[in-house]
Amino acid sequence: MIVMNVVRAGLLSTYQDLGRVGQQCFGVPVNGPMDEWSHRLANALVGNSPQAAVLECAITGPRVTFSGDVVVALCGATMDATVDGQPLPYQTAVYVRRDAVLDLGKRHSGAYAYLAVRGALDVPAVLGSRSTNTRARFGGFQGRALRKGDQVPFRPHAQAAPLKVEILGRQSGLALVPGRQVAARQSWHGDAIRFVPGPQWSLFTPESRAAFTTQRYSMSPQSDRMGTRLSGTAINLERPLEMISEATVYGTVQVPPDGQPIVLMADRQSAGGYPKIAYVASADLPSMAQRLPGDEVRFEAITQEAAEVLWRSFETELADACMAAAAALD
Repeated sequence: MIVMNVVRAGLLSTYQDLGRVGQQCFGVPVNGPMDEWSHRLANALVGNSPQAAVLECAITGPRVTFSGDVVVALCGATMDATVDGQPLPYQTAVYVRRDAVLDLGKRHSGAYAYLAVRGALDVPAVLGSRSTNTRARFGGFQGRALRKGDQVPFRPHAQAAPLKVEILGRQSGLALVPGRQVAARQSWHGDAIRFVPGPQWSLFTPESRAAFTTQRYSMSPQSDRMGTRLSGTAINLERPLEMISEATVYGTVQVPPDGQPIVLMADRQSAGGYPKIAYVASADLPSMAQRLPGDEVRFEAITQEAAEVLWRSFETELADACMAAAAALD
């Protein structure tokens, strides 16, 4: 077993796998990564399964050491990332020696970075997942974000082959794993967030529907993993509406009585009673997740068929990047 020692925890560092699927009927959120693209690519680079838990770091990351040699990969938001003071390359499998200091510091772009470690997070699964639910305090590492002094255990792969490494500098704690680098696109790009009109779309005023697709909205500081709150032109219904709560999904855009839209994110509740003006296209969810408070977004309507084409393209590109990442390690 290898232990990751947390010297500094970062703003919000939690372990997330691909989510707690099949529990929403009991009111249990899915959780999982905000940016599935970066999460899955990081796992592929180190030879983990797509479902393996990865450390998701919001805005600022942790400073950690390991009790043994490990292979790690960093994807997503760009930060000042170093190992023993030497730059840590992104989207690359990196061999980090025992007791070397891995430090994720100042953020430069994006909101969430993902640090994968080759092996398995050695904590119990809760309801079939190791994703952290911070509100209910279960899953992940002790059901919470990391704290200074935590010791996080990992199990190595049972039959991992020896790795060839390329030393980066003399007496360095850092080395590359040859061939384990991808030049895939960042998980967020472009200006527009594409959406499919929601079930209550036609119940909003024509002026509000036009505003939603032509005006820019800014992310509120009250945004979090549960929902991205937007500020801008108010969205109004044609007439008051009382609804029975309905199931929600990642990317549901609800409109509460104040008219300011909320995009439901990874930690969303399982059901909601606000009218739904839109669903963000699944392919654009990483782009939505990587925006920061103060960033502006605009929305572009597309058809359900177009959204499905975008998702197939997303999955194909990600599968190709993961296949390229996995080709040289095992």
